[in-house]
Amino acid sequence: MLHKDVSEEKKIEDQIKHVIVLMMENASYDHMLGSFPGGDGINEKNPYFNLDDQGNKIYQKITTAKQMPLDPLHDVPDVAKQISDNNSGFVQNFITHYPTSSPNDRQNIMGYYPWGFLPALHALAAEYTVCDHWFSSLPGPTWPNRFFALSGTSSGRVNMPDGMKDPELREFFYQRQSTIFDRLNEQKISWRSYCGDVPISFVFTHQRKPKNLKNYRDMSDFYKDVKGSPDEFPAFTFIEPKYMGKEQNDDHPPHNTMKAEKLIADTYNAIRSNEKLWNQSLFVVVYDEHGGFYDHVTPPPAIPPDEHKEEGYDFTQLGLRVPAILISPWVKKSVEKTIFDHTSLLRYLTDKWGLGPLGERTAHANSIGVALDFSDGPRKDCLPSIEVKEADLVSPKPHLEKHATNGNQKAMHLFAEFLNKKNSAPLAPFTEMSKVTECMDQFGERLEKNGYLQWGMWFRKKADQHREARAERTVSIVKNFLRQ
Repeated sequence: MLHKDVSEEKKIEDQIKHVIVLMMENASYDHMLGSFPGGDGINEKNPYFNLDDQGNKIYQKITTAKQMPLDPLHDVPDVAKQISDNNSGFVQNFITHYPTSSPNDRQNIMGYYPWGFLPALHALAAEYTVCDHWFSSLPGPTWPNRFFALSGTSSGRVNMPDGMKDPELREFFYQRQSTIFDRLNEQKISWRSYCGDVPISFVFTHQRKPKNLKNYRDMSDFYKDVKGSPDEFPAFTFIEPKYMGKEQNDDHPPHNTMKAEKLIADTYNAIRSNEKLWNQSLFVVVYDEHGGFYDHVTPPPAIPPDEHKEEGYDFTQLGLRVPAILISPWVKKSVEKTIFDHTSLLRYLTDKWGLGPLGERTAHANSIGVALDFSDGPRKDCLPSIEVKEADLVSPKPHLEKHATNGNQKAMHLFAEFLNKKNSAPLAPFTEMSKVTECMDQFGERLEKNGYLQWGMWFRKKADQHREARAERTVSIVKNFLRQ
């Protein structure tokens, strides 16, 4: 009788065979999903506010701006100021860096999109599981947060590379820790990384080994591969958006957020169109960090991942909340309140596939597996597709996309120069291009301020051409390295 009871008592098995992660850039939960009904977001009757430098209250307010002209800073010292006194320092920190900014620019920091405005993110939030307490892994910028997402640590790094003369530059490009990709290799579990242009995951030294390089593909290949047999599709997929150029779709200001919506929609539609693959998949859309945009929830304490504190930070606090949605026929239309950070994804993967450890933070993280429901079969009422209108992809201020160079792009340019140097390729023309661009920009701006508009515009146009050429060269260098 005992034997019969045990045999009949079936454990509910995880039905997910494919985990697909798309990590976007720089947005807080309140900014993107604060209007989501049922989530811990905007209180329309009593919105939160920050004071400006004159003591005026800047309230959370609806925005429909597709482009944010000025990029809010979000390095560790900036975030410390932003979250001080119950998250009351966002506007003043912004003003510190942009003292001549307009009232509208300052309002953008406190802005949030009305429900239904974002065609992909809001549609997915309505149909699947929104994680309204998913925090970035540290209160800082892109690179260290992405390192956490893929390895459970940033090896003590919390800053971004700061020019060719940065004494720590070499160490930025040698992230030697084990990653989720290494752990998957050890268990002979398939993985692939699809890239819009330059993969930041390529900064991990292990990823530059030939056995790992072969698993990198252009994003165009994803749309082909996803149509095939699920048996041939990788168990783990990591997607990085396009970071460079005027077609950038990572959601980083000042580029058109609708281009990011199109990437999210296209990725979802591709997975959803293959019914067999869809019924075996978990698609995760998450942002790497808050990008300097206001969120009303103060980040909770965190467990340090290891003993590394190379840049003086102790890793005892999470970063701001970020948008995160779990998308699958095995999740409900719901809000998941569990506290997650990027290592919660790693915790799920390491538990699921019996992988080796990825640091103390991962070991103690809450697994996103708590949001999966395998008690019944896969849902049959899933959203068939998402449409982003072509008209929305036309940027209101295209000149901003041509002119902008953000901190992540600058870091990728430096990384390309590093790879160029390692390959013993000529470095001088690439390095000098940066100096020429900067000089032309500054000279053109000076001419415009002094009334010489035509000449100023000419120099700034030339600067944009140099900037575009530099972006193309960065992508070319990295992709040539990938082909080795």
